[in-house]
Amino acid sequence: MVLSRGWSLFLVGVGVWTWVIWPRFAVAIWNDPRAWSAGAVGAGTPTGFGWVHALLIAASLAIGTTVGVLGVRGWRSARRLHA
Repeated sequence: MVLSRGWSLFLVGVGVWTWVIWPRFAVAIWNDPRAWSAGAVGAGTPTGFGWVHALLIAASLAIGTTVGVLGVRGWRSARRLHA
């Protein structure tokens, strides 16, 4: 299957968007007292709230990276077909 250039660009955009948004969210979760057992940022051990969000962030970054790579590969493939 060959993706069109438009869809390939869309997938690359989704991958970039993922890497713009999720690291900022990770910082917000890190700085949230609910993520720490002592109720203060960085104090104590991570709570379930912190772990669940860490897993969500990791999965989202992995999926976004995969989608972005597929977009780049689709773009390159479409360029070869139109050249």
